Parts: sequence; C-alpha cells; structure tokens
Amino acid sequence: MDEELERLKRRKMRELRRKMMQESAKAEEAKPLKEPSPREILDGRFKGRAWEVYRAAEVQFPAVMPQIERVLVDGIRQGKIRDRIDGESLFRFLRQVGLPVRLQTHIRYKEHGELKTIGQRMKDK
Repeated sequence: MDEELERLKRRKMRELRRKMMQESAKAEEAKPLKEPSPREILDGRFKGRAWEVYRAAEVQFPAVMPQIERVLVDGIRQGKIRDRIDGESLFRFLRQVGLPVRLQTHIRYKEHGELKTIGQRMKDK
C-alpha cells in the first residue's frame, strides 16, 4: 500500500512538473522580444576609445548628436555598418559631417622609467 501511494505521488509530481514547464514555455512565448536600445546597439559596435570620442562630441554638440546616433544605429541595423567602430574612425566620421570634436590630450614622456608631463619637466629644469 505504501509503495502504491509513493508511486501515485511520483506520478502526480511528474504531471505537476510537466504542467509548470508548459506554462513557463507559454509565458516565454508570450513575452515580446525586447528591442535593444540605441546605446546597446552602439556598445556592440564601439571598441577602443570610441565611447570617449562619442561622449566628447555629446558634450560639445548636444543638439546634433541624437541625430548622429540615429544615423549610426540605422546604418548598423540595415547592415551598412558591419565593422567595429574605433575612436579614430568615429572621430574622422564626425569631422566629415562637420563636427570638429576637440579631445582632451596629454603629452607625456618617459624619463628614467617615470611618466612626466611637459609641465613637470619645465618645473624640474
């Protein structure tokens, strides 16, 4: 009798698991696929210092950069932009469309195994 009761319990548990699996599968199918945001799309293509160039351009040209973002995302979605975008190519692209992005630059040199700026070198001498 105990064996039969155990067998019935196991069968009932299998049925419950099967129903739960079916319900979760239906719930997954019913979920709409989330469209990636433009930033996520760009993040998939940007490499190296591309985000640094992009953020500098956003700060300097806040009115124009949403349009540039749309153009880049549309190009990626349509398959016109297949390669990864590095900082240099993004910088050149922005220059070509008339946005002279200025980047913060630091000139450093190595002396006796130590990195120094031009200002530090002038102070030392």
